[in-house]
Amino acid sequence: MNFRREIRILLHYPIYGICMVVLPLVVTLFFTSLMQEGQPLQMPIGIVDLDNTSTTRQLTRMLDAYQNTRIVAHYQSEEEARRAIQRNEIYAFMLFPRNLTQNIISGRTPKMSFYYTNTTLLAGALIYKEMRVISTLANAAVGRAVMQAKGYTPRQIRAYLQPIVLDTHQVVNPWLNYNAYLSAMLIPGAFLLFVFLITVYSLGTEIKFGRLQEWLDANGGSIYRAVLAKLLPQTAVFFGVFLLIVLYMYGVLSFPITGGVHRIMLLALLSILASQGFATFIFGLIPSLRMSMSVCSLWAVLSFSMVGTAFPVFAMDAPLQALAWLFPLRHYYLIYQLCVFDDFPLSDVWPHILALLLFMTLPLLVIRRMHRSLLKFGYQP
Repeated sequence: MNFRREIRILLHYPIYGICMVVLPLVVTLFFTSLMQEGQPLQMPIGIVDLDNTSTTRQLTRMLDAYQNTRIVAHYQSEEEARRAIQRNEIYAFMLFPRNLTQNIISGRTPKMSFYYTNTTLLAGALIYKEMRVISTLANAAVGRAVMQAKGYTPRQIRAYLQPIVLDTHQVVNPWLNYNAYLSAMLIPGAFLLFVFLITVYSLGTEIKFGRLQEWLDANGGSIYRAVLAKLLPQTAVFFGVFLLIVLYMYGVLSFPITGGVHRIMLLALLSILASQGFATFIFGLIPSLRMSMSVCSLWAVLSFSMVGTAFPVFAMDAPLQALAWLFPLRHYYLIYQLCVFDDFPLSDVWPHILALLLFMTLPLLVIRRMHRSLLKFGYQP
């Protein structure tokens, strides 16, 4: 196998250095800096305080003290606050109705409302949580005041207001750091996209630039040796770049990694080889540079939806659950989640490891067909 020829090609054409080294590192810096706070903080909300008493002002200060919310405006009416949400000035507002405190003291059942937009799913979920907590605290404060007036002891009040105490343990990612959760999928997903495209591009350009016979002659006329000589140097470069990404994410940014670096490096190597195998298989089925690159691009983009981070795969329709097995990124993420993130043994994910190994062998099904097609038809734009 003539590796020197392939290394010269990688060094001669800038597109390889850009797509294999520069862009993956840029994507890594982009996503990790985009979510560097871990989760959105100080999201703007509003207050409609029609009661304007010490009780409502105290609840307002409590809401403003949470790290996820920041009160940016007080509105005179519910309609005015609603228009502010429509103008994207705030994400939510809390409504304290008139006579709220008086109704609390009188033992009536007043209503305290909050409104939030769920257009931005993450922001809506976090704001809902904070406002729900404030509503619960207000309800508990009312109950506590009433029970104190009736002569209950502090112990009786605590037992009534909180009969069950929850002891919550958030394992591995107790900070609820969305950067560590989402970047672990987005960055490898973009990385495997470059693997797809470079694999197909490197194979297709041998025909496009009229180097097919030279490529085969340099490897003894064997298409098997030619493909291996083409892809193995790229595998080494991609693996080295992924190593830099791992050092940055888990060394510099201190992302949680309970399963050890050796597992994620093994997973990276399996995923790179599986992606190269899948891309070679697509080029063998469609020996057209433009069409095969389009198919690989589409498959890589669909991987972000089928991986299961935004919407769980088990909740999808049965045909989509079966289709998810055809995406290398899906298997990468499940192995990462169980064995790297949660430190389960590799034996628990053997079907997904087997799937990545099968992706590597896919070119064997089409490589002879690809050879005949390239010799017979040549370059197909």
